[in-house]
Amino acid sequence: MVGEENAFVGMAALLGLVVGSFLNVVIHRLPRGESIARPGSRCPACGRPVGALENVPLLSYLLLAGRCRGCRARIALRYPMVEALTGLLFAAVALRHGPTPMTALWMTFTAGLVAAAAIDLEHKIIPDEISLGGLVLGLLAVPLAQTATGAALGSAFARAAAGALLGGGLLWVVGFVHARLSAARRRRFEHWPGEGEDFPRPRSLDYWTWFPGMGFGDVKLLAMIGAFLGPAGVVATILVASGVGLVFGVGWALVTRRWDAPFGFGPALAAGALFVVLAPPSWPPLV
Repeated sequence: MVGEENAFVGMAALLGLVVGSFLNVVIHRLPRGESIARPGSRCPACGRPVGALENVPLLSYLLLAGRCRGCRARIALRYPMVEALTGLLFAAVALRHGPTPMTALWMTFTAGLVAAAAIDLEHKIIPDEISLGGLVLGLLAVPLAQTATGAALGSAFARAAAGALLGGGLLWVVGFVHARLSAARRRRFEHWPGEGEDFPRPRSLDYWTWFPGMGFGDVKLLAMIGAFLGPAGVVATILVASGVGLVFGVGWALVTRRWDAPFGFGPALAAGALFVVLAPPSWPPLV
């Protein structure tokens, strides 16, 4: 049994390395509106196609000494870091949950969180393809998979829907109330409501979806997290994310030397959700 478990965890780690390599493509191209399928992998600096032997997770980065084989431009450290992190997380998911019907979904969820966190960290956006696509997957596939572990289909669907509503709803209320109070005080931010623009009015979609200090992508990401983790998982995610966000915010302020420097909250939400997925089974229950 121990040997089989070790083999399963090892295979999960290798799968994570491969998925991490693909996530690097997603992280680079999705915010730029480029296809993640075509063309094949290329050097961002010179456009030279990357051969199969140059695209082996982690190993190729080490053999190439972190530089493009053609133009010798530096390969961003983000590439091996995402590959290694995804491999470690997949192994941890496999070790925590074992070969169950939900494990593949937890790995997919993990991959989406890694991509969302990396994109938000660099671009301060969370693409709908990840958040809304993950939301649909969580609402449909998670309840079906949970029935294989004995959950009633109706209650599983209700749990996923309640988690999504709670997750998205909580952040939406926070952002909406903050926006309305800021508008009432005529308080302006760097990117809100915009230079020369008036505060959004109720007839405008921006009134309901555009908030200072928080992107609507965070709302959709937490809705996706809720669909996977349920209401209890949402609460746990917010608690952990608040602590992570505080530490990250202080660190970001020290690096930028600005206490008002904006930063994405997506990485903190992702860290909180991953903690819940990998937490001991007694807190909080995932099924």
